[in-house]
Amino acid sequence: MATRIEKDSMGEMTVPAEALWGATTQRAVENFPVSGYRFGRRFIRAMGLIKQAAAKVNRDLGKLDEKKADLIIRAAQEVVDGRLDDHFVLDIFQTGSGTSTNMNANEVIANRAAQIGGGKIGSKEVHPNDHVNMGQSSNDVIPAAIHVAAAEAMRSDLVPALEALSAGLAKKAKEFAGVLKIGRTHLMDATPVTLGQEFGGYARQAALAALRATKAVRALRELPLGGTAVGTGINTHPEFARRICAELSKVTGIEFVEAEDHFEAQASKDAVCEVSGQLKAIAVGLAKIAGDIRLLGSGPRCGIGEILLPATQPGSSIMPGKVNPVMCEMVCQVAAHVIGADAAVTAACRESFFELNVGMPAMAHHLLEAVRLLASASRVFTEKCVHGITANAERCRDLIEGSLAMCTSLAPLVGYDTAAAIAKEAFATGKTVRQIAQEQIKSGKIKLTATQLDEALNPADMIHPSDKVLPVSA
Repeated sequence: MATRIEKDSMGEMTVPAEALWGATTQRAVENFPVSGYRFGRRFIRAMGLIKQAAAKVNRDLGKLDEKKADLIIRAAQEVVDGRLDDHFVLDIFQTGSGTSTNMNANEVIANRAAQIGGGKIGSKEVHPNDHVNMGQSSNDVIPAAIHVAAAEAMRSDLVPALEALSAGLAKKAKEFAGVLKIGRTHLMDATPVTLGQEFGGYARQAALAALRATKAVRALRELPLGGTAVGTGINTHPEFARRICAELSKVTGIEFVEAEDHFEAQASKDAVCEVSGQLKAIAVGLAKIAGDIRLLGSGPRCGIGEILLPATQPGSSIMPGKVNPVMCEMVCQVAAHVIGADAAVTAACRESFFELNVGMPAMAHHLLEAVRLLASASRVFTEKCVHGITANAERCRDLIEGSLAMCTSLAPLVGYDTAAAIAKEAFATGKTVRQIAQEQIKSGKIKLTATQLDEALNPADMIHPSDKVLPVSA
């Protein structure tokens, strides 16, 4: 491979000839061959947006000449568009401030800007520190990139995916509105509900998840840009922070503002910790929805079987004809990953000492992966599972009639103790609550008419509030 020699403050480094990165990046490549994980598209885009906005602001403030600013803006746009992703080569596990990745962006943009201007890679006609990084520090750029990347990802990817899931579940709730079934608490039989009511609950849960993601976007609106090294704003124009936040707001459509206190914004990562917690809550909610749907569809003959899930692929290499709830299992695995990511983000947020957090690259990786996976899982689950769910109404009816919880509606008419005795006898004999109650009416043990019994055991009357009272003869 052809190479070239580049220099940084520590000396010479051999760099691949066509690489847009420079000596500082190459040094980090050799220092951190740890995981193979690299920053994803959203984070690299955010870095490009910040560097581009900085060039515009520094130009407008008279700090950066028009020609260099234009070259940086054009090169940064290629970073934003994903055309230079192959040149962002650093491992996630690196310096805790993300300085290596900030310099990776500075060097790539500087060298690409030189190319666009007709110069050579490595010429430093556009300087990575003096020009691309003007008015900035890794210590304010990297946390700002986390905020911008996560906010964009949630608004553009996660919120729409959760809203689509909620809409899909709401459509099923309407479709299943007339399907009576048995409810369950503690995994045991409870009083009847409709399948539509259950799915309506899932739809609301997904809608609230979308609201949580929207709330999380707002939690990221304060940016530490302008604080530079420690929060004092050394080496940057007093107007830089306000203007760059306004520029990023205009480009992204998200209302970013200058941090109210730059020391808080750079020294702590509480906002990121808050957002990660919201993502964990969303993951837990999705796992509940997927877990319920998986159980409701269990069988097809020896499980609950109240719903039928769309068959997506063969389920066994040894059992012919077996089809598994793979989409539900996928969602639950993603939820497990996100819950683990939250633990990692929390630990990284704890790496805050004095004026700087030093867990930011790992924090960024796990936070953005959580957003990406939740969005993708929600979308796939909606398309490949929810839309194809059908009700097994006959199975639902059979399970209601056999449930011991049917005696609940008898309690206001015959008293709790008598109703409990009916349930116990039904369980012991294998008969239904209706059958035992009919026998006790005939024997005179309970004083109800056949009509009263039928009305009391009508599952359609059990799915909403009622004011039944003990009959006068009881």
